[in-house]
Amino acid sequence: MRQKIAIQGELGSYSHEACRDKRPDMEVLPCSGFEDAIEAVRTGEAELAMLPVENTTYGRVADIHRLLPHSGLKIIDEAFVRVHINLLAVPGATLADIRDAHSHMVLLPQCASFLRAHNIRGRVSPDNARAAREVAERGDPSHAALASELAGEIYGLNVLARHIEDQGNNTTRFLIMSRDADNSRRGDNGMITSFVFEVRNIPASLYKAMGGFATNGVNMTKLESYMVGGSFTATQFYADIDGHPDDANVRLAMDELAYFTTNVEILGVYPADRKR
Repeated sequence: MRQKIAIQGELGSYSHEACRDKRPDMEVLPCSGFEDAIEAVRTGEAELAMLPVENTTYGRVADIHRLLPHSGLKIIDEAFVRVHINLLAVPGATLADIRDAHSHMVLLPQCASFLRAHNIRGRVSPDNARAAREVAERGDPSHAALASELAGEIYGLNVLARHIEDQGNNTTRFLIMSRDADNSRRGDNGMITSFVFEVRNIPASLYKAMGGFATNGVNMTKLESYMVGGSFTATQFYADIDGHPDDANVRLAMDELAYFTTNVEILGVYPADRKR
């Protein structure tokens, strides 16, 4: 029996594409929400979860960033997927027939120019692959889905327009999550360390916390803030840095971070994707 990797959404989603690229030997387990995908790994129903964290056009996936610090899972890998958005419709439909296009709220802004140019209304669906399935089930030639070509193949839809995304480099970054950390590896393209920490809301607290990364030559590629417990008096940050905690300069930077902050937790140490 093949091991399972959980995704949010249905078969044919971009998360499914990411699984085919990075874990082609695993069986994809569709889940209705991000929480369900995380829970599937926690309970052992799946070995891994493939979760989107940010897109070059839309920005961060807020739900994932909210869930990451408390998921109980560890990041063991990352994947970058070039997101090609396609207009999918039932056989026999033409572009002129389409009045409504259904997709996830994250995808709709990514092809807004195309929709405006063709006077097509964007309709929010919980998932782009589900939108494709429901368009196929509806059988109405005036309705289309914005999804991957994989979704079109799975649900028997025709591609009316390919690669309609506004940005030519439209890419989504995914994190692969596991119950157990694996800090023993070294990647051919370097390593990424992801962690969260808290600072008090006082002058220069973040500046002091970040100083060790600058003085030790550690490149920080991402820094995101959260409010802690609905309060304006404390802030939690999520960060990605280049390097491994065992690297001398990273170890010094993390020691200095711990001196000026509280609740430092490493979420994952994993190889940098070759597409980074």
